[in-house]
Amino acid sequence: MSENYITLPQSDGSVNISEEVVAVISAAAISEVEGVAGLSNTAGSDIQDFVGKRSVSKGIKIDFADSAITIDALVMLHYGSGIAAVAAKVQEAVVSAVEAMTGIRPTVNVHITGVVFDK
Repeated sequence: MSENYITLPQSDGSVNISEEVVAVISAAAISEVEGVAGLSNTAGSDIQDFVGKRSVSKGIKIDFADSAITIDALVMLHYGSGIAAVAAKVQEAVVSAVEAMTGIRPTVNVHITGVVFDK
């Protein structure tokens, strides 16, 4: 991820939060949702893995615009999980975690990219 920051003005200065921090918060929240098998790699993450740069936030894309955060989560589900129900739980979990830690309520788009079958 690039070094993009969202700035929160304070009375004594400002707080800058990097998109990597928001991505890690999001990934942690998603990992707690029942029915989620994991996050998918994006094309950029595959290349980073190949050259040895691992990212904790694979499968999460963050976009900062003004003082708003848009999060795209690429999620794989366990076979048999209800897609709409799990996607809604992912949205709720990410919104709750990011808002609690940053004070900004994000927009969360969930992209179901695959299904994982139990062995």
